[in-house]
Amino acid sequence: MKIKTDILIIGGGVSGLSLALKLTKLAPNTQILLVTKENLTECNTYYAQGGIACVWNEDDTLEKHIQDTLIAGDGLCDESIVRKIISKAPERVKELIDWGVEFTRNSSGEYDLGKEGGHSHRRILHVNDLTGQSVQQKLITMVKKLNNIEIKEYWCAINLYSKNFECYGAYILDQKSGEIHNVAAKSTILATGGAGKIYLYTTNPDVASGDGIAMAYRAGAIIANMEFYQFHPTCLYHPYAKSLLITEAMRGEGAVLKDIRGNEFMQKYHPLKDLAPRDIASRAIDAELKRTGDDHVYLDIASYRKADFIKHHFPGVYDTCLKFNIDITKEPIPVVPAAHYCTGGVLTKIDGSTKVKSLYVIGESSCTGLHGANRLASNSLLEGLVCAHECANVINDRLNTLKVIQFEEWEHGNAVPSTEAVIITQNWDEIRRFMWNYVGIVRTDLRLQRAKKRINLLLDEIDQYYWDFQIEKNLIELRNLATVAKLIIVSAISRKESRGIHYNIDYPEKSTMSRPTTLRRPW
Repeated sequence: MKIKTDILIIGGGVSGLSLALKLTKLAPNTQILLVTKENLTECNTYYAQGGIACVWNEDDTLEKHIQDTLIAGDGLCDESIVRKIISKAPERVKELIDWGVEFTRNSSGEYDLGKEGGHSHRRILHVNDLTGQSVQQKLITMVKKLNNIEIKEYWCAINLYSKNFECYGAYILDQKSGEIHNVAAKSTILATGGAGKIYLYTTNPDVASGDGIAMAYRAGAIIANMEFYQFHPTCLYHPYAKSLLITEAMRGEGAVLKDIRGNEFMQKYHPLKDLAPRDIASRAIDAELKRTGDDHVYLDIASYRKADFIKHHFPGVYDTCLKFNIDITKEPIPVVPAAHYCTGGVLTKIDGSTKVKSLYVIGESSCTGLHGANRLASNSLLEGLVCAHECANVINDRLNTLKVIQFEEWEHGNAVPSTEAVIITQNWDEIRRFMWNYVGIVRTDLRLQRAKKRINLLLDEIDQYYWDFQIEKNLIELRNLATVAKLIIVSAISRKESRGIHYNIDYPEKSTMSRPTTLRRPW
């Protein structure tokens, strides 16, 4: 079916939803189609626990937040972008408050500002440890009240339609009917989030398969800094727990990392000890596990905070851990590092614009230059809000100069229903395992070359399967997952140094000459 709309937004997290709200305010008669491949709550935003970094009191300054971001980014941040986004943070947070997001306050009635790894001051506004969930639910409620926004859940984007570096819309699978729509739009925005499911252990939900990055790459956009995949130091280690992040704010409130014998170890790795940046903490845990042969370490807050404090500040973590018979008010939490945030992505300006005309990318799928070689904690929701605001302004300015141009319908060719779905599950599992073992927290040239050989073979298999069998969601995700895996591998091989999140044993030092890594088709 052919569908026409003014604006096509693919993805429904904080970036996609806030963009839809902003565009409606700027141009009330603009028709917006917003699609998500699952329901609106299944996204990285919803599971974000920590909060939003923002200078909010007199003891802090924008310059301090800027410097903390630059230090975490380890020499690869675009300082002009850092300054723009950080300076716009208070206005965007105030807007959330005006919309009805109730950030947690202390006993004095002031906002209870948290402190996380890499921050020099308390500046994390949060809703206990359920910030993302609270923001997401508020945005969903507001968007659903607007008549000009049509929401389609369980619609999975397959490919963008682009010619000569101009995007005209996308092919999208309606998972319930099996029909593939070609959706033509004046502007197409990718707000599809990250790619954590590319790794065996991740804090991300199942939907995070790198769809936006892969689609933009196939459409001709430039991809940057994909070797910098951030690992969160603390994910719950339990055979039945799935992707449960243990918020970094817990370490900000006094929790301490210990080995299974009860020994603290972070003092060996960084002057900030347990408040070290995420890359340092993740490598420290990885080193301890390799040294001891243990399966996990512990995060202990029970020894340092009273039960009432823990339950009040971390109700989400408390309730979820209790489901697995872990009482965090009485015992330490078993944790391991896990893939958490895609610091690289589609190369964009602050307004989300790319090298492909009429294609915009915002949020975790983008690479604006804010994060550099390592994202500072709680700068992600902030980036999504600021860039969505800027994106809305630039799209609105150009809206009347563009036309909807329809394109040909999807060609099924000789594709038949799948009889070999085991290929999808096998390849998915293999990619996630060798990405974890070969392209994980600590890398070597040999591991990376092994990974490159494997991904090339798998890409050939997946491509053949893609053309032989009818399209379905698992196949779309596998294809995107494999594409992003190769982008990460090729980028990691090309960086002959260790910097930020990227650590290669064969190149343990930083290079004096370093620049962003960029890729564009062909490989």
